Amino acid sequence: MRTLKLYALLAALTLIGLSPAYSQNPFITNQFTADPTARVFGDRVYVYPSHDIRATPGHGRAGWFVMADYHVFSSANLTDWTDHGVIVTQNKVPWVKPDSYSMWAPDCVFRNGKYYFYFPTTPRDTTQGKGFRIGVAVADKPTGPFVPQVAPIAGVHGIDPNVFIDKDGQVYLYWSQGNIYGAKLKNNMLELAAEPKTLGELPTKGLKEGPYVFERKGIYYLTYPHVENKTERLEYATSTSPLGPFTVKGVIMDESPTGCWTNHHSFLQFKNQWYLFYHHNDLSPNFDKNRSIRIDSLSFAADGSIRKVQPTLRGVGLTSAKQKIQLDRYSRLSEQDATIAFLDTANTFQGWKTVFASGSGWVQYNGVAFGQQKPKTVSLRGASTAGAILQIRLDNAAGPVVAEVTVPKGGAWQEIKAPVTAFTPGTHALYVAPKSKAAAVEVDWVRFE
Repeated sequence: MRTLKLYALLAALTLIGLSPAYSQNPFITNQFTADPTARVFGDRVYVYPSHDIRATPGHGRAGWFVMADYHVFSSANLTDWTDHGVIVTQNKVPWVKPDSYSMWAPDCVFRNGKYYFYFPTTPRDTTQGKGFRIGVAVADKPTGPFVPQVAPIAGVHGIDPNVFIDKDGQVYLYWSQGNIYGAKLKNNMLELAAEPKTLGELPTKGLKEGPYVFERKGIYYLTYPHVENKTERLEYATSTSPLGPFTVKGVIMDESPTGCWTNHHSFLQFKNQWYLFYHHNDLSPNFDKNRSIRIDSLSFAADGSIRKVQPTLRGVGLTSAKQKIQLDRYSRLSEQDATIAFLDTANTFQGWKTVFASGSGWVQYNGVAFGQQKPKTVSLRGASTAGAILQIRLDNAAGPVVAEVTVPKGGAWQEIKAPVTAFTPGTHALYVAPKSKAAAVEVDWVRFE
């Protein structure tokens, strides 16, 4: 499907040393990110992903996952995201094998007045067995500074740590290594309180990893990526107990239609709405070891079953009319004469453009917040070899024309302004299409001022 082949990018800016991003998918666009765990601390959402980078000579294994550190991102509205920078890095953890580049999927929880960050990686000491170990770093704030423990958690071998705190206060640690395991944690959050249990009621065929457990209305949900066919899809099982037995229920998200081999996820309830955080190789379509994190809404049926989530480009949240509105993160796109392409295939972090091959193409972008005051002008970054006029309407093809923007001929990218001629307060969709059926034109972004 064309709608899942290319995904959003917003320009990376710098504000007091912190990098903001916005709500379209993927929502972090100045670096590669994967395996997002989302948590609510106070009145903000914090996302702890892994951080993909490209291998270079002597730094990681070419053609594989390469991860040296972790960042944390936060938002008060799921629309405006702030990068708080690196919180843990491989060569500052005492027990980690230097330059192993294996800082895989993490988690973070709040307990006893502290924030506990759990992460898997390669140990320098292999006398306790081969493979990954799971460690903990502790902080007083969700953004750190995090202080790593001197040793990994004893008795735990594997990847993808997930921590669940039950209503009675008991804490559980889950992880994967071929199977998915669970165990009670001591109150100090640093040691197992009991022997691990294999959660063995899950599919035996194909890879299972990335457990994420949550409780809703007395039902315990164990969710996990699983390779049923060729790539990972997100599935779930339920139980009346945090450690099972679990009954497999179904699929949360289907396999990637573009062949991204992994998916990894978390669930979050925020302001009475549930969300699924996950990843795709949006900014690296030809190499699926460089991923980008995304959000979409989800819901439950009356019996507690999870309704399947369809990935979107638009993501969640509202976009301010005063921001650069990336039309390539569309809600709807015409089947003919409108496509999405990279601005620069050699530098995908520059993002995408909407290409109208003729005047019959159109794009619709939902959820633009205009507020109550009428903007004076609309700015548009566009290019057209022969010149073109773009009409911007509110809501749909029959909506009022807000502005007509003339893109000069010549083919070079230009920022053009035009007066706003009609306005209705509130939140609307934008509908953009060329006025002339013979005009080919490309659009990077639109913004109201």
